[in-house]
Amino acid sequence: MIELVSASRCIKCNICVNICPTNVFDRVPDAPPAIARKSDCQTCFMCELYCPVDALYVAPETDLQTSVNEDELAQKGLLGSYRENIGWGTKRASTAKNDQTFQILKQMR
Repeated sequence: MIELVSASRCIKCNICVNICPTNVFDRVPDAPPAIARKSDCQTCFMCELYCPVDALYVAPETDLQTSVNEDELAQKGLLGSYRENIGWGTKRASTAKNDQTFQILKQMR
């Protein structure tokens, strides 16, 4: 579930507002987007994936509300960590060749 939009990292591009399939964010003039409908978050990570400056944190827990601290998330490298882990973004290497999802699909046949 979406937990944080970092005001210090956000460049106010509103890509997260536009990409969110469940309309979780509200655009705010001259400010980072607001998490307006947190309970509508489907934990799809699309906002975190498309954020060009790693300003978002989506917790992997879908039902639990988690208390987060931006400084701790930054120290642990968790801001934008989904994007980092799959290798999206400038100067990142794709991890697609390591994806083993096809093994699950083979077992389903």
